[in-house]
Amino acid sequence: MATLALYRKWRPRTFDEVIGQEHVTRTLRNALASGRISHAYLFAGVRGTGKTTMARLLAKAVNCEGEGVEKPCGECRICRAVDEGSLIDLIEIDAASNRGIDEIRDLRDKVGFRPNEARYKFYIIDEVHMLTEPAFNALLKTLEEPPAHVIFVLATTEPHKIPATIISRCQRFDFRRIPLADITRWLSHIATQEGLSVEESALEYIARQSGGSLRDAISLLDQLMAYSGTTITLEHVQGILGSVASQAVGELVSCLIAGDRARGLELINQLIGDGSEPRQFAREVVEYLRKLLLLKVGDGTILLRASATAEEMATMRTQVSQVSGRWLLRAIRLFNAAATESKISFIPQLSLELAFLETISEEPSFESSPSHAAVSQVSQPRPPEAAPSLAGTAVAPAAETLSATAQPLVMRESPNHLATPLVVPGQSGNIILDKLRDNWKSVILTNLRKVDPMAQGLLNSVTLLGVEGNEVIVEAPSDLLKGRIEQARIRSKIEKCFSEVSGTPLRLRCVLKGEYRPKIATGQSSPSEGNTNVSVSSPSTPMPDTTTSAEDDPMADEIRRLGGVRVQPS
Repeated sequence: MATLALYRKWRPRTFDEVIGQEHVTRTLRNALASGRISHAYLFAGVRGTGKTTMARLLAKAVNCEGEGVEKPCGECRICRAVDEGSLIDLIEIDAASNRGIDEIRDLRDKVGFRPNEARYKFYIIDEVHMLTEPAFNALLKTLEEPPAHVIFVLATTEPHKIPATIISRCQRFDFRRIPLADITRWLSHIATQEGLSVEESALEYIARQSGGSLRDAISLLDQLMAYSGTTITLEHVQGILGSVASQAVGELVSCLIAGDRARGLELINQLIGDGSEPRQFAREVVEYLRKLLLLKVGDGTILLRASATAEEMATMRTQVSQVSGRWLLRAIRLFNAAATESKISFIPQLSLELAFLETISEEPSFESSPSHAAVSQVSQPRPPEAAPSLAGTAVAPAAETLSATAQPLVMRESPNHLATPLVVPGQSGNIILDKLRDNWKSVILTNLRKVDPMAQGLLNSVTLLGVEGNEVIVEAPSDLLKGRIEQARIRSKIEKCFSEVSGTPLRLRCVLKGEYRPKIATGQSSPSEGNTNVSVSSPSTPMPDTTTSAEDDPMADEIRRLGGVRVQPS
């Protein structure tokens, strides 16, 4: 005969034994004492927090035949029948497998019959959010006006999927995640009663990994009993979960801070090769970085006292002094995403490697203010080799005017803005083009991916050619791609991203491959460009001396952007 699972053996049999849901037990006890029992309840919360257990306790309490004041007594025949699962009038329905209208119609036909041996016929519908819309409609009238001898408890992990008409006819109780200290205390009690010797650090680790679910924690303890016998250590727990020692996680974070790419990648592959589970490894890194963040933003000693030893705290304090809060936030987001992506990656450690390399690409100890960054860039002139390399391209007139008159524009420090001046007095070259090139992948494509993955994919297929005035010129390899990019919705998002990076409003001009001809330095149109509709003066007929040529005319720019050509009047 199979051994009874620990979570079933230690399921609460009275309201006093329920862990972490005092707001529910107190309300139900008061309702029982005053005789104000509702005909329908909705128990909502994450798995393993006691919804079904509380429903069974309520079924025992309303039908208890004990003479004492406190219900349930646990001794009468009704209480024993509920504990044994043999009470006919307690009907549990799994809505995940009985979700259709036919099953609910059958239920509706049976509720009219009086209970066989108990005072109330008690229905527990688990995972009720799985019912179909017709099934909910069939349940609605019965739930609104059931017979006096029927009580319903609807249990769900996703209450937002339940129609408001159903919720409004129930008393709703939200079951909270069980606190870490309560889970640890209850696991210690079970271990003592079962004759186990479990390290305190192992109990705390089990509690943290349960995510607030007491049932998950007890199930893991049951598994460890089979793995380790009567003595359970922290190493046993980490071996079962495929996690890694905290020393290895701390060493990986040290590699992140120091920028040691080789050692960090070697450590990741070594741990995965030794059998560590990639998703669990990523979660460990996120948890470690979270501890650093708590220490960084305030005194996290109190928050971390139950999850970090004195030696670990000393190491983390040294590490946190070398990084900025912004760097920590970015690292946590990247490794948190890696924990999710590792489930679908065909190379188990790939998501971890990418998160490691992307995190290490930003300087961790950069603490300078945005204004300080702007001043430092002004004081250090751009080296000649950093000038734009686009052949035959000169500074656009609008950029020249701005560089001569405008003061450096300091941008607010955020992931979408760079703490650098837009134009630095005395520098030559197209500063806007340089900024777009420098931040094409790290900022522009990254931000577009968050806003619109389709726009990011389209822009990833074009080539940045240059900047003329307030226009960014990109080259598309085909008419189809060019048409997609020029759609109003896609264009507006790309232009917004360009403007955020450069600090000035920019417009997008997409050309086909080979079409683009950069402006020459004099601002005149070259006869070799092949534009037969633009008149070019012969040497014998001098051109009028004008300050604005056809190429520099804003109207001509707009005509070219729309795909037309300007014809000189006869």
